[in-house]
Amino acid sequence: MAPHTELTATQTKLAVLGAGSWGTALAIHLARNGADVALWGHDPREVEALRHDRENRHYLPGVGFPETLNPTADLAGSVRNADEVLVVVPSHAFAAVCAQIVAVRPQLKTLSWATKGFDPSSHELLSTVAAQYLPNCDMAAVSGPTFAGEVARGLPTAITVASNNPMHADRVASYLHGDNFRAYTSDDLIGVQVGGATKNVMAIAAGISDGLGFGANARAALITRGLHEITLLGLAMGGRPETFMGLAGLGDLALTCTDDQSRNRRMGLALARGLDIAAAKREIGQEVEGVATAREVHTKANALGVEMPITEQTYRVLYQGLDPRTAVQNLLSREAKSE
Repeated sequence: MAPHTELTATQTKLAVLGAGSWGTALAIHLARNGADVALWGHDPREVEALRHDRENRHYLPGVGFPETLNPTADLAGSVRNADEVLVVVPSHAFAAVCAQIVAVRPQLKTLSWATKGFDPSSHELLSTVAAQYLPNCDMAAVSGPTFAGEVARGLPTAITVASNNPMHADRVASYLHGDNFRAYTSDDLIGVQVGGATKNVMAIAAGISDGLGFGANARAALITRGLHEITLLGLAMGGRPETFMGLAGLGDLALTCTDDQSRNRRMGLALARGLDIAAAKREIGQEVEGVATAREVHTKANALGVEMPITEQTYRVLYQGLDPRTAVQNLLSREAKSE
């Protein structure tokens, strides 16, 4: 993995598809880097508010838009005019957005995304979904330990851009790399996606543990064993072990499990207080990817014969009504064995 430092985003036309907190933060950052950015949102009323306010008051209040950031509800126009398309919608909407992209530019040569998750209908990685729509396309996944608010405010950040084509990884990294923002490249597209998606499940588990007052020792154990589970799944799917010790693995896991800016951690905290999933989602007010990902990872792990006890207990809390305290006790009472 190496940092990219050579090129810039100046004069590049970028389409960022998804005007939630993370999509907006990336659009702000890319525009600050000099790119001409179209930020697409699916709700025309919300887009009009973005255009009028010149900030995303719902998700990132107080962070103004650069002049070269242009909110739009016209996906076709955004994609048609873009040098690069970056998808930042929730994982459950990824396939539908890919279908819309193909309808506009069926010969699109490159596609990138900063979405972290699995496809809910096929249980596959998003790269597999993208390849079904654009089989001859170079693909890149942007992942790593990132909170949208900190990126939007220009705080120091490091991410990984993984692609099946090193030149495409370099190009996407060049748009992102800038002051206080370090972009590394990788050719492990599978491993980077697995790490970015599965850590959200572990963050829900860490939130449950902390919410029940089990303390720092338990949290450290969950993070450590959670990394083990992520690595096992990633290797079974074709990722490389070193990826899971990097930004898209350990880095993202540690961030998401330990800081309350994490929606997934907050979901766990809410479940520990006795809230159900619907009430917790209303309280958080944003997409919580780990809820769906727990189901997808559980399905994938069973299909591949990968033992993932933290994922198993989190899945049971979310989908089988298991009491959170019982779930943690189930993990602690497992038979002793070699690490």
